[in-house]
Amino acid sequence: MDFAIMLSVLDATLRLSTPLLLACLAGLYSERAGVFDIGLEGKMLFAAFGAAAVAAVTGSMWLGLLAGISVSVTTALLQGVAAISLKGNQLIAGVAINMLAAGLTTFLGQTWFHQGGRTPPLGEGGRFPQITLPFADELAGVPIIGPIYAELISGHYILVYIAFLAVPITAFVLYRTRFGLRLRAVGENPKAVDTAGISVVALRYQAVLITGVLCGFAGAYFSIAQGSGFGNNMTAGKGFIALAALIFAKWKPVPAMFTCLLFGFLDALQIRLQNFELPVIGVVPVQAIQALPYVLTVVLLAGFIGKAVGPKAGGVPYTKER
Repeated sequence: MDFAIMLSVLDATLRLSTPLLLACLAGLYSERAGVFDIGLEGKMLFAAFGAAAVAAVTGSMWLGLLAGISVSVTTALLQGVAAISLKGNQLIAGVAINMLAAGLTTFLGQTWFHQGGRTPPLGEGGRFPQITLPFADELAGVPIIGPIYAELISGHYILVYIAFLAVPITAFVLYRTRFGLRLRAVGENPKAVDTAGISVVALRYQAVLITGVLCGFAGAYFSIAQGSGFGNNMTAGKGFIALAALIFAKWKPVPAMFTCLLFGFLDALQIRLQNFELPVIGVVPVQAIQALPYVLTVVLLAGFIGKAVGPKAGGVPYTKER
């Protein structure tokens, strides 16, 4: 693999790992607070549709992003009411969100835009452009360093930079702030937190709201940055891969970033390997190559993760003792 192809694959890795990273960090907040969230996929799908629909109508990518975040936060609150206030089963609440998103986005897309569940293609102002960092053009001709800066580091959407900036911010919040300490404590021993006079319900709702915001960014990335409009089920299971990455990283932000980069690399690699011909087998079917990231996800989780112990109070609704 020559240097240019390697840069192309790594560039695609950053782009493809961005929604995984945002969703993974979203799940990190809620699950650290004791709310297991398998509804990441549904929130991203809702956000992708909301962002694309508003951007298509208004022609503004920023209004689209705001709409995507708002829809995702509303969905997260709905899930929070079911799982926190009503003390329902958290897994069932997440499944319900995923099913609702898959059906409702297609229905609304067909009803509003009459394009088979899709939104109209977005114009120039309706989607985020790629950002050229300072001096990228001037340094492009410098051997090795120039192409790395101009092609790999520069030239991404703003949401890509936000996603990777969110990693150190999340690490700082979780391990260097009082809020982070309480958030981690409520996922491990909510009774002790309650005894200290801190509201378990309020902390879990705050975590769920942060989850909604990050899923809003992730969903909007699909439709108004990487894509040019909403398509049916366009998240394509990325929320579940983000959950797998979160477990693989053992609920830690920096390992979560590297795990998402690994999955993004596998996704980028399968695009490069399509129509690849092996010496004996011949041309590998496209479907087999496309399944590669999902197969390797299962293999990695089954064989290399070791023992992953989540927050002790995760998935268990808290009832305040009288």
